[in-house]
Amino acid sequence: MSHSSRKQLVTTVKDRCRVCYTCVRECPAKAIKIINGQAEVLSERCIGCGNCVKVCSQNAKIILNSIQEVYDLLNSDSKVAAIIAPSFPAEFSEIEDHTVMVGMIKKLGFDYVSEVSFGADMVANEYKKILKEGHAKPTISSDCPGIVFYVEHYHPKLVPSLATIASPMVAMTRIMKKKYGSNTRVVFIGPCIAKKAESDEVDDAITFKELREMLETNNINPETVTPYDFDPPKAGKGAIFPVSRGLLQTVDVKEDICEGSILVADGRVNFGIAIKEWESGYISDQHLELLCCKGCIMGPGMSASSQRYSRRTRISQYVRNKLERLDQQEWKQYVEEFSAVDFSQEFRPIDRRIRTPLRSDIDKVLKSMGKFEPKDHLNCGACGYETCKEHAVAIVQGLAENEMCLPYTIEKLHNYISELNISNEKLASTRQQLMQSEKLASMGQLSAGIAHELNNPLGVIMMYSNILKDEMEEGNPYRNDLELIVEQADRCKKIVSGLLNFARKSQVNYVETDFHAFVQRSLESMIKPDNVELEFKSNLFSKNVMIDKEQMMQVLTNLEKNAVEAMPDQGGKIEITLEGNPEEVIFTISDTGTGISKENMEKIFTPFFTTKGIGKGTGLGLPLIYGIVKMHKGQISVDSNADPDQGPTGTTFSLRLPRQNYNKQEVKKDPVEYGKEQ
Repeated sequence: MSHSSRKQLVTTVKDRCRVCYTCVRECPAKAIKIINGQAEVLSERCIGCGNCVKVCSQNAKIILNSIQEVYDLLNSDSKVAAIIAPSFPAEFSEIEDHTVMVGMIKKLGFDYVSEVSFGADMVANEYKKILKEGHAKPTISSDCPGIVFYVEHYHPKLVPSLATIASPMVAMTRIMKKKYGSNTRVVFIGPCIAKKAESDEVDDAITFKELREMLETNNINPETVTPYDFDPPKAGKGAIFPVSRGLLQTVDVKEDICEGSILVADGRVNFGIAIKEWESGYISDQHLELLCCKGCIMGPGMSASSQRYSRRTRISQYVRNKLERLDQQEWKQYVEEFSAVDFSQEFRPIDRRIRTPLRSDIDKVLKSMGKFEPKDHLNCGACGYETCKEHAVAIVQGLAENEMCLPYTIEKLHNYISELNISNEKLASTRQQLMQSEKLASMGQLSAGIAHELNNPLGVIMMYSNILKDEMEEGNPYRNDLELIVEQADRCKKIVSGLLNFARKSQVNYVETDFHAFVQRSLESMIKPDNVELEFKSNLFSKNVMIDKEQMMQVLTNLEKNAVEAMPDQGGKIEITLEGNPEEVIFTISDTGTGISKENMEKIFTPFFTTKGIGKGTGLGLPLIYGIVKMHKGQISVDSNADPDQGPTGTTFSLRLPRQNYNKQEVKKDPVEYGKEQ
């Protein structure tokens, strides 16, 4: 077969492609490549069946348009003949008289209009010769170019089994050139896309939809044309060719399931199965009549419709009427006249199979989609492939993407949602910390101003109170009053000192510190009653961390003191745990005290807020801790329960301190071991 040099038969309009993979599912040759979720038709693999065009609900698949090339032929000096496929009655059902149809086509500028059906008559005679020979080797019909392409590309070993007979279109082209001269240009009009790439013997090919477009553009309608009959040679029973089993009926062979040797298969699934079983030897003694579509009446070049049986009925009615008025003697003369035309055709293998990937590569892809065992293979077909393994093979071959797997994509989406929720929680926490930092910064500025203004008068009060107290004799009743003044002034001084510590932005003097030993030293200064139990656990593998020892000691002692004071009467237990990783150390202190109520949780780091009694707390301890931890670029979090109905009461503070410029290789083990490391 002299294949046409035309390029891509079907292209994708990317803006319309909606990631449905329907075209992948419907393509028998798997000539669709998915790139970033969009389907691209690979011209070198395409067999022109047009299934992708028919099933695309978004009209994202566009057929090669040949209208301009036909206009160029009509405007040339050559005679131009139109040969129309026998399926035209199924397309132009609104035109009851075929002579009107011929008149409309001639008005476009065609010199001759003939039926491909006569070519089908002549081709049927060639098939009859094969089928009538009892010893004839089983063959595969070659009248459908999509089937021929499929065999040549994907079953090249079966090419010698293709019937060496030209298709009705090619046969009719040869007849027209003999009848009207070799310089006559021939244009095929029919329902098939593959015809555009079948043979260079045909000058051009357009679909019925393209013909409708040309008629509409030129305002040609049945009311404005002169009717003409088809130009000779006139066709006979070959007009039944476009329906499924049309070849059998044309050659007058009955499809007897008991005695017949012909197997008919049409449609993308059926013809593929038939070829595979034939190649495997299961039905190798059968002749195969195959069609890509469910009959040419359902070709992709026809107007959209699912009325298959209605179309079949119109073809049957047209053929019945045609045969009733057919001049049998004239038809036989035409057959005799063109019987000497060569209707043979040669085919050649064009192997376009892709190498089957290694099993290890396939398994690797399957595992990447969470398919570790056969039970994980759902084979749902949502990706467009029948099995998960076929999808994995296509991925390795570069035709598909992991995201085409619906279960995998849904699971991936769920993971993204979970990660997004975690990110949102972190963002909310960061936003809360930022608000707290801004609040503390404002309070710090206010506190610094107040402390500065109070510090001088407090110093004067304390100085003169002490002078007066020293001058008072023992036993003087005013001496007790002066001592009270000195005591309360000293308390005010401590509050002011706390304000200044909270307000100032101290420098962090980092020192490499054994954090295990550092925490133990802080516990040595902790004063706790006998009814409070202390438990210290260290799971640190590497104990060293860069901290400001003076400031961090203030943090630990404050937290430890607060934990003790949270259990004033009943006593309880304090647990301190050290954990870490190469980036940070984690200090956790938990108590079984009364806990912090929910309404107070957001206020605990606010300056001057305290739940302690009057005279027992300034409300600056936790804000000071918060500031020191932040200066260390660390994080502090708190979890607390004050409602016994919700479970055990108590509070847990966690500090996460980065190791800063800590170099793991420079650590020197402390000669003293503090407990067993895990």
